Amino acid sequence: MPTAKTRVRFAPSPTGLLHVGNARTALYNWLFARHTGGEFLLRIEDTDVERSEARYEALLIEDLRWLGLDWDEGPEAPGPHAPYRQSERLGIYRESTERLLQEGKAYRCFCTAEDLEEERRQSSERQEAQMYSGVCRRLSREQSERRAAAGEPYAVRLAIPEEPLRFHDIVRGDVEFSSDTVSDPILVRTSGMPVYNYVVTIDDALMEITHVIRGDDHLSNTPKQVAIYRAFGWKLPEFAHLSTILGPDRERLSKRHGATSISSFREMGILPEALTNYLALLGWGAEGGKRETFTLDELAREFKLERVTPSPAVFDADKLHWLNRHYMKEASPEVLEALAWPGFSQRGWLPQDPTAAGPGVQEWFRRVLALWLPAVDRLDQLPQKAAPLWICDPGEARRDPENAALLDSDAGRQVIAALRKSIETSAGAIAAESFKAMVNQVKAETGVKGKELFHPIRIALTGAHSGPEFDKLIPLIEEGSSLRLPSHVPSVRERLEMGWTAPGAVRSAEAT
Repeated sequence: MPTAKTRVRFAPSPTGLLHVGNARTALYNWLFARHTGGEFLLRIEDTDVERSEARYEALLIEDLRWLGLDWDEGPEAPGPHAPYRQSERLGIYRESTERLLQEGKAYRCFCTAEDLEEERRQSSERQEAQMYSGVCRRLSREQSERRAAAGEPYAVRLAIPEEPLRFHDIVRGDVEFSSDTVSDPILVRTSGMPVYNYVVTIDDALMEITHVIRGDDHLSNTPKQVAIYRAFGWKLPEFAHLSTILGPDRERLSKRHGATSISSFREMGILPEALTNYLALLGWGAEGGKRETFTLDELAREFKLERVTPSPAVFDADKLHWLNRHYMKEASPEVLEALAWPGFSQRGWLPQDPTAAGPGVQEWFRRVLALWLPAVDRLDQLPQKAAPLWICDPGEARRDPENAALLDSDAGRQVIAALRKSIETSAGAIAAESFKAMVNQVKAETGVKGKELFHPIRIALTGAHSGPEFDKLIPLIEEGSSLRLPSHVPSVRERLEMGWTAPGAVRSAEAT
């Protein structure tokens, strides 16, 4: 007997990377299952043997787990409806095809590609819909079996009754297609490989799927699947076709709009909590419509298909970044360290293995993250922001005209010269308080203040005229310079000795 429990599935093809549209479909299925206390299945639709690859299956499973989605049945979670890869279910499809042929609900089509092209040409000349004429449907069973036994190639087509094909869509309401728009669709190609609409219907029925939640690009497939359900005498599931995701230009979201694959967002340093939260809001809203931040558990409690809108959703990167900043603030230092560390180790700034680096380096790095996190939208932006800790290049800094003007001004030369002199007379590491006292001394000696005082100093320390506060930056520089890192962090003293002023500038400043 069919189960009364809600059962949904996500059925991707392993022919490429998991993108945001499919990820949202997976998320909505998962949320619906968890909200209703039902079951979520993962099925791999790999009958496209030329394009399906095991590596894509592995990557999509990895991406789903990264998003926090698990499944009750599927690869690596065997259940009573196994196997969960279509390539392993071909025997089931052959038995189903034989049943339809025996019951007269499907028939062999011996038309060649040339025959079908000629039909289309004639229909076009008559300005008629280009549909299959059904010529092979008029063959007797004996004729069909005799030609098949003689080795004549054939496809298998479904015999569509002349009656409307109706179904209910939770998102779009009642939908009806005329049988004329469907023709007699092919179920099995002459190669013997069953087509998508056929196998997906068989799998959904035999796996007792109660709700089919998928993108609206499958809406045109649904009448064919309804006809297949009818041919087998199976109960229709509930359908819910999700709206298209558009780019900012209101065209279908694609690579030209930027990152679209889940792996790309992972590499960018988007946290999974931020991405699942954002994907949930692409076409759905909670009661009241004002709340925007949800954990997965909260989403599962709130999620209802009736609140999914049929209107297209526009992908807004700024909104995603806003959510990512929120979740970066919520994340623990240990989680952020683990996620951000590879971006620094790949540049040779940190050891490859955080645990081998030692607790001192790890604690220092967490403070580095805490200093620059408020200035980034994504974790992959952190190395660029924190680069001045490791890279201090006067020549590069001078390429910025504003930097060069500040350094070469009379005030800039005096400030740098006085600060160098003050540091040369000090001993040991420079603390934040002692550095502040040095700056105040420079201010008193030169009479320079405000932007003309602080900007040249900041350029000398970081290569830029803006950045973190000195009382937070100086301890990181000084402590970092004493750590054993793959790439040395120059101390404050070393930075001031790098020749920030033009040739002869120090002498002229001292003379002044």
